[in-house]
Amino acid sequence: MGGHEFTSRLFVGTGRYDTMEQMRESLDQSGSQCVTVAVRRERLYDRLGQNILDFIDLDRYILLPNTAGCFTAADAIRTAKLGREILRTLENPGADWVKLEVLGDSRTLLPDPVETIAACQELTAEGFKVLCYTNDCPVTAQRLKAAGATSVMPAGSPIGSGQGMLNPNNFRMIMQYLKEDDPDYPVIVDAGVGTASDVSVAFELGADGVLLNTAIAHAREPARMARAMKHAAIAGREAYLAGRIPKKLYGSASSPEEGVISTRPYGSKPVEPS
Repeated sequence: MGGHEFTSRLFVGTGRYDTMEQMRESLDQSGSQCVTVAVRRERLYDRLGQNILDFIDLDRYILLPNTAGCFTAADAIRTAKLGREILRTLENPGADWVKLEVLGDSRTLLPDPVETIAACQELTAEGFKVLCYTNDCPVTAQRLKAAGATSVMPAGSPIGSGQGMLNPNNFRMIMQYLKEDDPDYPVIVDAGVGTASDVSVAFELGADGVLLNTAIAHAREPARMARAMKHAAIAGREAYLAGRIPKKLYGSASSPEEGVISTRPYGSKPVEPS
C-alpha cells in the first residue's frame, strides 16, 4: 500500500498510554509493522522528559504521521508537511505518506468531508501518498478516491467510542464502489473499534486493514489487548477468505441423513412409551 509492503494488516497508534514503556510493549504484542503518530497533537516529550521516538524501534516500524487535531484543510496540509520533514530527518520510510484527518466537529470528532477532499487533492499534488480518514458515506468515499487518495479509511464508529462497526451496510457499499473496477484498492477501517470481536467483524466484512489506538491504550491490560487484536485480525481475515455459510431461517443437519436407524418426519409426534 502506497509503496509499502506489510505482513500484518493491523495498524496501531501511539497516543493515550499511561507510560512510554506500556506503549512500547503494546506495539510489540500487536504484531503491527506500522504505527501512527499525531504530529500536531502528540507531544514528543512526556512529563518526565522522555521522547516518544526513543521508545519506537524505527528499524522495525514504518511511521505513519497523521494530522489529528486539524479542523481545516490548510492546517492539515501544514501539519502533513511538518511530519514529512520530521521523518526525513529520521530517515524513516514513512516520510512519503500521511494519514489525513480533518475534523468538522470537536464533540463527535466526525470528519469534515469538504475540507478533507480539498486537503487530499492538495497533498496528492504535493507528492504525498494520502490515507484518508472519513465517515461511512459511500459518496464521500468515491470522491476521496477520485481526489487521489491512496487508501480510503472509513470509521466504524466515532473516534474513541468503542462502538465497533455501527453501519456494516454502508461499509459493504463502500467496498463495492471502491473495488468494483479496482479490486486491490485498500480500504482500512479507522476508528471506533472497542475489542477484538470488532476487529474480526471488520475483516469479515472485507476490510483490507484496521487502524486502532484507544481500544488498546485504554484497556485494563493494554499489552494483552494488543495481542488479542493481533489474533482477531488474523482470524477475521481468514474467515473472510474462507467464506461464511449463508444464514438460514431453519436448522440444517450437519451429519448425513441417509442410513440412520430411525427418523421422525416434520410434524410427527414422538412414540409414547408402552
